[in-house]
Parts: sequence; C-alpha cells; structure tokens
Amino acid sequence: MSNKTDIKLDKNKLKGAFFGAIVGDALCLGSHYEYDAKKIYEAYGQKPIEKFMSPGEKMGGETHGIGWGQRNYHPGKSAGGTTDYGDYNILVLEHLASISNPPRAFEVAPMLPHWMNRLEHSWGSWICTMTKETYSQVKNGTPVQYLGGISNATAIRHIAAHSYYETEEEIVDVARKTMFTHKDVHALGGGEFFARVTHRVLRGEHPRSAIEDVAILMGGFFEEKTKQAISKYEEAINPESDLSKELFCDDLAITSMARLWDVGRSEPIKVGKASPTEGTMPGSIYFILKYADEKDGLKKALQANAMVGGDNASRSIAIGMVLGAYFGVDAIPQQWKETLEQWDYCEKLLDKLPLLKD
Repeated sequence: MSNKTDIKLDKNKLKGAFFGAIVGDALCLGSHYEYDAKKIYEAYGQKPIEKFMSPGEKMGGETHGIGWGQRNYHPGKSAGGTTDYGDYNILVLEHLASISNPPRAFEVAPMLPHWMNRLEHSWGSWICTMTKETYSQVKNGTPVQYLGGISNATAIRHIAAHSYYETEEEIVDVARKTMFTHKDVHALGGGEFFARVTHRVLRGEHPRSAIEDVAILMGGFFEEKTKQAISKYEEAINPESDLSKELFCDDLAITSMARLWDVGRSEPIKVGKASPTEGTMPGSIYFILKYADEKDGLKKALQANAMVGGDNASRSIAIGMVLGAYFGVDAIPQQWKETLEQWDYCEKLLDKLPLLKD
C-alpha cells in the first residue's frame, strides 16, 4: 500500500462504519422488497421498527417485490440475519481478514473461490441476477476483467476496506473491484461516491460537507443526484412545506426522486425505492442529511429507511456506513448489538485488519 497518511483513525468510528451498515441491513430483512410503506407501518404497530425481524415477519411471511411478485426473498435467514447486501460485506471482510498479514493490494481473483463456496453452500439470501450471471461466467472461465453484467443497481460491498486501506484512492479501487458482478458506470460510480464520502467522514469531515465535496469531484450524474437529494431533504424539513406535514413524508420523498420503471412485468417499479443507483443514491443521501445532526441520528436514520421499504437494504449500506462513521459504533443500540447474529464473529475479523489491530 502506498501514500499512507499519518492521521490516527478512531477505531470506534471504523467499527461504526462497518456495523452501522450491517445493523441497518439486518433491520431491513423483515421488509426487504416490500414496496408498500403503509403496509409496513401497519404491520409494525404504527411505529418505527425496534427489533430485527425474519423475512416477511408480521406481513404473512412474504414481501411484495413489485414486478417480481410476492415471495420470501431470503428463505435461509431469520431475525438478526442479513440480506445479500450484508452477506457480501461480510464475505469481503472474511477475505480481507485472511490477507491482513502483511497488508496487500486488493484483487478479485483470490476471493472468487470463497465467494463461489459461499454461494453454493451457505448463502441463504436472495441471489441477484448479476450474481447468477457472474457465477456462470466464472464457471465458464471468463477472465476477471470481463466479469459482470450491465446492471445499474447499487451494490456496495467494500465497507471492511475502510479498516484495511489508508488512502482514498485505495478505498475507491476496492469499492469498484468488489462490485465485480456489475459493469454499469452509475452502479460503479455510486459505490465510489459513498466510499469517498465515508473515507472523508472518518477523517473528521461532516457528512453534508463530504457529500457536497465528492459530488463536485465526480460531477455529472453524481452531482445532479446530490443536488436533487439536498433539495428534497430541505423541502422535507421545511415546516411550511406540504411534504413535511405528510405522515409518509420519507416515502413520498424517496419515490419522488426517480421515474417509474416499466419493467414489463406485473406493475411498474418506483425506482426511487428500488435498486437502480438513480434512486438509491439520492435516497441514501436524503436519509443521511436528515438525521446527521439529530440526537440518536444513526438509529433514527436506519429505522426510517427500513420503514420506507422497497430495496431498503441497498440504501441501508450507504446510510449505515456514512452515519456509522460519523456517530461511531457506540451509537448503535445495545439491543441490536446483542441480537445481530454475526456481531461477535465480525468483530473478531475486524480486529485482524491493519487499522484496527492493537
């Protein structure tokens, strides 16, 4: 690793970035791919979610992924477990912990056997189309540089790298490489965007400042989406706006920031709540900004995101990573620490990484 910095990072915040995302993901397991926020609200007793739930719990055991039908999307999981977004981040953590002595540059090829073994024997979560396609490519001998398919879905998987690599460009390299199942420029750029933001927040920058700075740095689509999110956030917190008075304010805000996506199946998908980066990026920024300056902001942001539904697990990784880096791991409620299935397992692996080693 080159260009090391001399900044001493706060271990509480490094762990906050990882566990903020994983806890946020686990909170979404029960409602993942349920697109009806009102249904979630009624199912959870007309109040924010307080505990981890199994897939579809309190909603008949299934959720309604508009366009993909109603089903149990994570049949091998139970309360306190993670969706495929959390699984991927734990997978990358396992890989980094295995190559932590001495630290070395990240490459995809050495991780592929472990990835395939997990998919074949112990996944339990939804396996996305791009994962299936890439798995088939690997089986057929496709070179690493040609892996993946054209999907604009956000798939952030690099969180553990913040405790391994010291420079922003190294983090960006890992963020892009761990999304080896995706080729789309917006998907890869979305991962890079939140990688850069988190790196800067870990070094003392306020989330809004980091978001605005990175948006200018990346420009184009990413700057446009950031401006859209900031505008919607400011509308939502303005007590004079009609949006701020709505019971389902967050749901309306998120769905208003992207087009309807007619996928040719049963119903059009509200992209603001689905996985494409054009919706998940401004949606994640919206929640980060809305709760960054609140007491218990990490907890409230993760709850609010889970309650909106859709592909809330995708957003939870970005939201939890950035706000976890800002508030630190101590901001995670004790109940969630005690009931997250793999907390102790992940913490032991994190402690092997270069920036967390004693």
